[in-house]
Amino acid sequence: MPKRSAALLLYRQEDRDRPVEVLLVHPGGPFWARKDTGSWSIPKGEYEDGEEALAVACREFEEEVGTPPPPGDPVQLGTIKQPSGKLVIAFSLRGDVDLTGFHSNTFEMEWPKGSGHLRTFPEVDKAAWFSLDVARTRLLKGQLGFLDLLVKELP
Repeated sequence: MPKRSAALLLYRQEDRDRPVEVLLVHPGGPFWARKDTGSWSIPKGEYEDGEEALAVACREFEEEVGTPPPPGDPVQLGTIKQPSGKLVIAFSLRGDVDLTGFHSNTFEMEWPKGSGHLRTFPEVDKAAWFSLDVARTRLLKGQLGFLDLLVKELP
């Protein structure tokens, strides 16, 4: 059985004359430190049998963005198989969060590799709002299909 993740794609549109924006996160740690284009993600995390995908998506959003998702009724966008084989199910939610004071949970890893020294890094080092056009240049290739699914759901 492939690994599975659940994601929450938060979007906002202040008025009809403004573009739709989506909230993306940039992975933390040394591997991603100097990468920007094609390296951002929708907040997401793995889940196991018996866990509800939407509950996991909301939990992971809070862990990665540092605030719970805004109230509302998420819409299931669909599931997309990633290049790694992982299956990601995403939900969209219209709303807004203030990124002032942004903070993420952390993880430990040996760094530099082979040094024997454990260092702590944020799971996510940045969170930002992007228009759909800009998001297409920032988002990981395997997650781009979720933007298309979101556009189909927009009024």
